Amino acid sequence: MQIAIYGRCTKENTSSHIVDLLKELQEKNCAITIHKPFYEFLKANTSFNSTINVFSTHEELKQNTKHLISLGGDGTLLEALAYIRNSSISILGINTGRLGFLATVSKDEISDRINDLLAGKFYLDKRALLRLETKEKLFGDTNFALNEITITKQDSTMITINAYIDGEFLNSYWADGLIISTPTGSTAYSLSCGGPLIVPDAKSFIITPIAPHNLNVRPIIIRDDKVITLKIEGRSPSYLVTVDSRSGTITRDTELIIRKESFDVNLIRFEQTNFFNTIRAKLNWGMDQRN
Repeated sequence: MQIAIYGRCTKENTSSHIVDLLKELQEKNCAITIHKPFYEFLKANTSFNSTINVFSTHEELKQNTKHLISLGGDGTLLEALAYIRNSSISILGINTGRLGFLATVSKDEISDRINDLLAGKFYLDKRALLRLETKEKLFGDTNFALNEITITKQDSTMITINAYIDGEFLNSYWADGLIISTPTGSTAYSLSCGGPLIVPDAKSFIITPIAPHNLNVRPIIIRDDKVITLKIEGRSPSYLVTVDSRSGTITRDTELIIRKESFDVNLIRFEQTNFFNTIRAKLNWGMDQRN
């Protein structure tokens, strides 16, 4: 079985858990390919020194790869999606970071979950993506997001974002910015701005304002077959747009069109985990902190 490894070059990824994972995959006759910068980092900072195939591009990864293992937090997993794109490669997140809504496997579970993975004892959760379209073709062919697409100001001036749904005017958001989120991203930036939690298989998107000047403006949920058009007004000549972990600068003349991406991403989930278990554990639902 061909398995790819992607990780950030951080202190957390120098632990014995990571080296043991790689050795275990080799012992189980898995063909491993590692993201080149991470491979060089492991050789320089750990006892791992095996000669292994590496990848640097989407094209190098997609050949015969069945699964990709992301080592880090949710941000690492989002970065890895730029290499997976519209391939059939499924992704498993091992959490060596902090919260981990997407990277749900803890370091202590690695060996058991790898055994489950190789035995086919897992589920594939299909997650919808957002696609950003602009005349400037921002982000090239990685103009998709699993969590959210966000437009924010770059200075102290307020921004006005005029939003349209299928060409019909929705609202003028006078705020610090606007978040367009998938159900997967409902536990991310949107949540911290007062957005609702949405189950991952809900066919919907969330529009959440960031620090709106009008306090009665609240997040709204729309169907995911709708097309969102955003037009910007403001004194500043430039604004920031982010697509998950990627960011770029736009002018107030840029019109942004956001719709559902034509492909999904497959997240690997094991029997021990589901969305409700995750939010109870990560958000401490039902826990009495007084005791």
